[in-house]
Amino acid sequence: MSDLSRDEVAHVAMLARIQLTDAELDRLAGQLDQIVGFVATVGEIGADDVPPMSHPLPLENVTRPDEVRPSLTPEQALAAAPHAQAERFAVPRILDED
Repeated sequence: MSDLSRDEVAHVAMLARIQLTDAELDRLAGQLDQIVGFVATVGEIGADDVPPMSHPLPLENVTRPDEVRPSLTPEQALAAAPHAQAERFAVPRILDED
């Protein structure tokens, strides 16, 4: 196991821009030392036959293939538009040009 010192915790806190009191440094040194020990214990597990994964459940792509299918013509799409210009919807300007 690792023995994290109070100075090492203070250094990491300084790098993270976290201000800690002396009492917090003392308490966190022990807690972080335990966490490092727990991680080391997990690392000792014989999991050579377990493949690395990015997600605990298998994921698959749910997108459909990109296929050309019949759709509306520009005239049909713009038929009910209040204003159209150059085969596009025309909307009022909301930002002024500077």
